[in-house]
Amino acid sequence: MTRGTARAKAPILKLPQPERQALLDDLNYLNTEEIKSFCTRHSIPFRIVFESPDGCRTAKDHDRKGIVLGRIRHFLETGKVLPATRFPAAVVRVDPPPEILSPDDRLFYGQYDKANCGLTGLLEDLTGGQFRNGAIARILAHEFWSAGRAPTFREFAAAWLRAVNEHTAPNPEWAFLSDRANQTAGSDWKKLRSRKAAAVLQKLGRITPAV
Repeated sequence: MTRGTARAKAPILKLPQPERQALLDDLNYLNTEEIKSFCTRHSIPFRIVFESPDGCRTAKDHDRKGIVLGRIRHFLETGKVLPATRFPAAVVRVDPPPEILSPDDRLFYGQYDKANCGLTGLLEDLTGGQFRNGAIARILAHEFWSAGRAPTFREFAAAWLRAVNEHTAPNPEWAFLSDRANQTAGSDWKKLRSRKAAAVLQKLGRITPAV
């Protein structure tokens, strides 16, 4: 397939040029259910696929909003669907972690539990008490696992400190936090989100075929 042919099938080309970037930007205002509904209609993956040691693959946890929105944008701009995020068996453990963890033990998918006091306590110790089990920690863990690596807790703690220092503004897909940082989140932000989302869904319905 030539590049020109692929572009001809890009749904977003059905919109006038001035509306295209606005649509891509305003996708950030969709909530989880709206995103899942669109993805389901167009077979866009929104769950993470992980491999078990016996080679079986299971779609389980929802992928991060930013990753899924990236797939939707790719679909709108190319007409093609990107594959799901996959965690290889090497980074997956289904058995409970050791009761006593050391800095050189590894952080595996399936064992990262924010309710595990030993795990979070170790990361707090390794970060001088700074560690918080929030979005940055989850994003970082997924980046390691997607790359096929289960980092040691020492490695993860160091990477988390770097990520926190580099994270100076909310991610665009965190629409409310991003608007608040830009001082555009008024007292009626929920109504703004609903209005923006409704406009996005109306445009998506116009430019993408019903499936």
